[in-house]
Amino acid sequence: MKVLISDNLAPVGEKILRDAGLEVEVKTGLPPEELKAIIPQYDGLVIRSATKVRKDIIEAATRLKVVGRAGIGLDNVDIPSASQKGIVVMNAPDGNATTAAEHAIAMLMSLARNIPQATASMKAGKWEKKSFSGREVTGKTLGIVGIGRIGSIVASRAQGLKMKVIAYDPHMPIELVEKIGVELVDLMELARRSDFISVHTPLTKETHHLLSREFFAAMKDDAMFIDCARGGVVDEEALYEALAGGRIAGAALDVFEKEPTSLEATPLLKLNNFICTPHLGASTSEAQENVAVAIAEQVADYLLKGVVRNAVNVPSVSDEVLASIGPYITLGEMLGSLHMQIARGGVEEVNLEFTGDLAGQDTGPVTVAFLKGLFTPILQDAVNFVNAPLIAKERGIRIVESRSEQASDFTNLLRVTVRTNGGENMLAGTVFGKKEPRLVRLNSFRLEALPSGPMLLVYNKDVPGVIGALGTTIGAGNVNIASMTVGREESSNQNVILLNTDTRISKELLAKVLSLDNIEDAMVLELPQYYH
Repeated sequence: MKVLISDNLAPVGEKILRDAGLEVEVKTGLPPEELKAIIPQYDGLVIRSATKVRKDIIEAATRLKVVGRAGIGLDNVDIPSASQKGIVVMNAPDGNATTAAEHAIAMLMSLARNIPQATASMKAGKWEKKSFSGREVTGKTLGIVGIGRIGSIVASRAQGLKMKVIAYDPHMPIELVEKIGVELVDLMELARRSDFISVHTPLTKETHHLLSREFFAAMKDDAMFIDCARGGVVDEEALYEALAGGRIAGAALDVFEKEPTSLEATPLLKLNNFICTPHLGASTSEAQENVAVAIAEQVADYLLKGVVRNAVNVPSVSDEVLASIGPYITLGEMLGSLHMQIARGGVEEVNLEFTGDLAGQDTGPVTVAFLKGLFTPILQDAVNFVNAPLIAKERGIRIVESRSEQASDFTNLLRVTVRTNGGENMLAGTVFGKKEPRLVRLNSFRLEALPSGPMLLVYNKDVPGVIGALGTTIGAGNVNIASMTVGREESSNQNVILLNTDTRISKELLAKVLSLDNIEDAMVLELPQYYH
């Protein structure tokens, strides 16, 4: 079997693949058309961030069985297309957490002591000692946006520097955060209280431009801002205005919304109170060796033994189990994703009920798939079918499973209740025929919907004209409705409407929907794509 390494990879990775008996070719910096021309020769593809594995590459890959990313981020891989073609996509999510956290601390100290500016001044032949007076970090407050794995390491390092740490993370239980000596606060309070702010959240629809003009306006005028997480979490235009206007004292970015960036593309680079690095958060020899070893071992094990580890699109189950409960694994992931998107607050408990013939099956993979779906909207590529249960455990989430072979309305039913510190939601689903997943219950509403792809969830009064106005508004927004399901709640005179749309509904179009008469609430959803 042949494996192509198309990006720079630590040599140990290539050695592991060769020692396993695989034929390896290293061809880096390939133009897309050249990669497309040669990809039919390979069974495996190992990449980092440079290679773009888009739909046309996947369609041309007649032998390809696995794509392995030496690192976390998979925004350069068309995962739905790979899944549709049966190609396993895997990453190495744990190899660079410490490195990324240490880079954030390095940026913090560089900001506090004006190290880059002082270095540039001396290299220009100057000795401007008084111009670069810094500040101590001891006793100062560090605000962390996203207190997951990397954020927790940053908190630990900052506590070692005798800093007080507060954090914002709507998906983390308060007890768990307090256990590591961190105070959980809301976003605006974090902005107001922090002397330094460090971002450690993935880029999702929820976090895109999370840190905007309102946030920077709330910060102290001598506070400093650091983002070593993902470009796009911070509104760079708003950050530029805050820095240029003296609204905040300084900022450091390792990531940008458009990469690679340049002086022409990013006016931030012209500011003296702004420092930056070219996405170096994971760039240490130790981290690169860690992810190279991890992905090489995973790719070799899959190609030679069929063992799946850290796959983001395929659960680690036998063919026999997959044949019997495969459709429910798909359903479980869909229900998990939907649950997280409609939830309010941090998840505390998950209760999964398996009824009918499903109760007698090995449902462990369904539970794992549900957890993977639950965390994907907030963690993106950092969660997969292997580490999802561990993430649940780390977050202190209680998982309860129950079974009943007595079926009621459906031969098999998966009913999942998620309790958060802000309330509770119940979703129920089943599989029609042999493999068609369906959502049949949303809290007290009965319905029949395919929970797949871009969707719109609407709560409305059960009065004439609502559906017509909704369809007209969405059509005027140039969005096609693929299907519509209505669920009624007799006791409250309220309906729920679920729409499958061909494209994602924009914020502007959502605002128009919310302004319609008798629409009480609406939210845009993005669920795992189901392929017939």
